[in-house]
Amino acid sequence: MFATFMISQLDALMLARIQFAFVISWHIVFPAFSIGLASFLTVLEFRWLKTGEPIYAEVYKHWVKIFAVVFGMGVVSGVVMSYQFGTNWAVFSDKAGNVIGPLLAYEVLTAFFLEASFLGIMLFGWGRVSKRMHFASTAIVAIGTLISGFWILAANSFMQTPQGFMVGADGLLYPTNWLEIIFNPSFPYRYAHMMTAAFLTTAFVIGGIGAYYLQSKKHIEHRKHGRVMLGMAMVMAIFVAPAQVLIGDMHGLNTLEHQPVKVAAMEGLWENERGAPLVLFGIPDQKAEKNHYEIKIPYVSGLILTHSLDGEVKGLKNWAPEDRPYVPIVFWSFRVMVAIGTLMVIVGLFSLYKYFKKQQFDPESKWFHRAWMMMTPLGFIALLAGWFVTETGRQPWTVYGVIRTAESMSPVAAQQVATTLIGFIVLYIIVFGAGSLYILRLIAEGPKPYEDPADDNFYEHSITEGQGRTLSGDSNASDNMEQNSSENSSDKDFDKPADDVDDGGLR
Repeated sequence: MFATFMISQLDALMLARIQFAFVISWHIVFPAFSIGLASFLTVLEFRWLKTGEPIYAEVYKHWVKIFAVVFGMGVVSGVVMSYQFGTNWAVFSDKAGNVIGPLLAYEVLTAFFLEASFLGIMLFGWGRVSKRMHFASTAIVAIGTLISGFWILAANSFMQTPQGFMVGADGLLYPTNWLEIIFNPSFPYRYAHMMTAAFLTTAFVIGGIGAYYLQSKKHIEHRKHGRVMLGMAMVMAIFVAPAQVLIGDMHGLNTLEHQPVKVAAMEGLWENERGAPLVLFGIPDQKAEKNHYEIKIPYVSGLILTHSLDGEVKGLKNWAPEDRPYVPIVFWSFRVMVAIGTLMVIVGLFSLYKYFKKQQFDPESKWFHRAWMMMTPLGFIALLAGWFVTETGRQPWTVYGVIRTAESMSPVAAQQVATTLIGFIVLYIIVFGAGSLYILRLIAEGPKPYEDPADDNFYEHSITEGQGRTLSGDSNASDNMEQNSSENSSDKDFDKPADDVDDGGLR
C-alpha cells in the first residue's frame, strides 16, 4: 500500500533521489564518526604510553569497541550506496565514470586497504603485539580514515566545481589534468570543513557521555573516565569550534564564487540586493518567488558574503526556475547547521569559563554538564543539515553545469525503485537500529577496569618445559612435571622456556 502511494505521488526520478538521499544520510554519519573516533583513540593511546596511567587504556578499550561497530556499519552502508551508481544512476556512471571511477578506486587502494591491513591489529592486537606496534596500528588506521575522506571529498567536490576534463564526442567526460580534477576550486574548503565537522561531532558525543558519567549516580566508578572524556572534548570545543566558523565563512565565499545560485537559496534571496539582509526566519515560496513571514536583519548577509555594506548579492530570479535548487530544504538546512554551530561555539566559551574557574569536573556544575549532554546528538544533525545544503543546493545537476540529474538516471520503473526503497528502510532500521542499541548498551556499561596488568605485555612466542615435552611426544609429561616439581622445585622455574627439549623451531 505504501509503495502504491509513493508511485502515485512521485515519479521514478524523485524516488531514486529519495532513495540515494536516504542511503547516503545513513552512510555519512558512520564514516564521520569513525574519522573522529580513530584520531581520539590515537591520542588516548599516546597519552597512555607517555604517562603509563591505566585510566587512558581503560577509556581506549571502551571506545575501541564502539569504533569497531561504527566502522563496520560504515562499510556496510557504503557498499549499498556504491551499488546505486549501477542500479539507479547508470547513465551518470557511464558519462562521469572516467573521472569519478578512478577517484573512488584510489580511495580503496590507498585508504581502505591501509585501514583493513591494520584494523585487525588495532581491534584484536592488544597484548598480542608490542605496545609501539599497537599504537602505530591505531595511528595508521586514523591516517587511513583521513585519506579516505580526501578521495571521497575530491570526487564529490569535482561534482560541485568540475575542472580538468573534456566532454568527448560521445558525451562522456574524459580527464585532461588529474591535479586540477583532484584539487578543484572547492576541494580545500570542503575537505577542511568536513574533517573539522567530523572531529567536532565526535568530540561532542564523547564529551556528552563524559558529562553523563560525571553526573550519573549509576556511574560513580566511571567519574575518572568521564573527566578524561570531557577534558579532551573541551579542547576541541574551545579551539576547533571557532575555527570551523572561519572555515565555513571561507567555504561560503568560495561557494558564492562558483555556485552563486546555491548561496541565494541558502540566504533566501530572490532579488539582487545591495546590503542584502540576513533572513532569520521565512517560508520560501518557489511558485510565488518570495518568502512569507520574513524576519530579517538589514545588511548582515551582504556584509558576510561581500565584506562590504553595499556589496551586491544575486537573487534566485537571475536563474530560470528549472535551474534553481529546491529552496526550502537548502534554506532551512543551512539555518539548522548554523544554529548548531553557534551552540557549539557557545558551549566552547562556557567550557573555557569553567576551566578557568576549575569547575569543569565538579559534580555541582550540573548546568554545564547538562549543556554537554544536550549537545551529544546535535553534531550528527548539523552534519546531515550541512550535507543537505551541499547536495540539494547543487541540484538540478549531478555534475554542476555539465550533467543534469534528470539525464543521469537508469531506465528503471518507479515501482522497482519504490520497492527497493521500502526494503532499504526496513533493513536499515533493523540492522543499524541493532548496532545503535549495542553502542548504547556499551555506553551504559561504561569502561571496565584493568583486572590483569599482564594484558599490557605482548605474548612471548616460546614454550615451557611441560609444553615442550608434550609436543615431543612425552605421554607422561604431567606426571614428570609433578615429580620434578616435588624434587627440584627450588631449582627450576617452569614459567621459563625449556632449554632441554626439541621444540621444532617454535622458539
